[in-house]
Amino acid sequence: MVRQMTSRNYLLLTPGPLTTTRTVKEAMLFDSCTWDDDYNLGVVQTIRQQLVQLATPADGYTAVLLQGSGSYAVEAVLGSVIGEQGKVLIVSNGAYGARMIEMAQLMGIACHPYDCGEVSRPDAAAIEQILQNDPAITHIAMVHSETTTGMLNPIEEVAELAKRYDKRYIVDAMSSFGGIPLNIAALNIDYLISSANKCIQGVPGFAFVIAREAELAACKGRSRSLSLDLYAHGAAWRTTTVSGASPRRRIPCWPSPGAERAGAGGRRQRSPSALPQQSAPSGGRDARARLPGRCSTIACTRRSLPPFIHRMRRSIAFTPSTRS
Repeated sequence: MVRQMTSRNYLLLTPGPLTTTRTVKEAMLFDSCTWDDDYNLGVVQTIRQQLVQLATPADGYTAVLLQGSGSYAVEAVLGSVIGEQGKVLIVSNGAYGARMIEMAQLMGIACHPYDCGEVSRPDAAAIEQILQNDPAITHIAMVHSETTTGMLNPIEEVAELAKRYDKRYIVDAMSSFGGIPLNIAALNIDYLISSANKCIQGVPGFAFVIAREAELAACKGRSRSLSLDLYAHGAAWRTTTVSGASPRRRIPCWPSPGAERAGAGGRRQRSPSALPQQSAPSGGRDARARLPGRCSTIACTRRSLPPFIHRMRRSIAFTPSTRS
């Protein structure tokens, strides 16, 4: 007899998408209009501000929301911020670093790949040697948590090199943002890329880029794509608050500061009250950290999130009753 899976007995044990709460799912039942003030001012702008606050307390950064998966945002950044005379050093030790290299090559972007292999951490000394030997490099791009292995890469060490050699710094934090503390201003990160459906535990469907405002402004006219023009998307959010491809069913499912009251204990503890009331695998929800073959990042997504993320995960309280 085949056991029927329901929301009460099914728990996703993947780096993402992750199991979402009932209120996140319920937020998808309401149709919204991108021109409504409730949507733009009450939802979109709030999310953008909260993302920046989560990334850094410093001024000078903005958040750009993009319809599509995390790879859309990675491709938008690579295709928009590196000029014709630019060259990017891509540090790779897994499938997603390799994907960045493939993207750059397909778009005709000058690229210096540094492949460490899947079981090795990038070596800062080797990266510095590359920067010394190849002065044409203008940007450095790397993955923070390589989703395929769970390995955390030394973005702090590379940040020091980016600053020392005056390179623009791009970090794919798809599987770490919201689960691992980051201050992108302190790390001199110019572009941080992540997605709704990883540590923040929203639904799949859109990604975001937290960018240094001055760097984003300099990207005008550089994009190699119409629909993945990071500057154009950023300008749309700034001037009209509506992007040309706003994911209306996904954005209201994002979390709200006033909706989910859970998660006491900061990143060190995850409140069970924020999770669906359902049976967990043997050993509890935190047992996933000990499951063979599971990456370390998965544990972060369930038990190491700050209270801010617990609140953000839920719906923006975007229901008919709140619009009256």
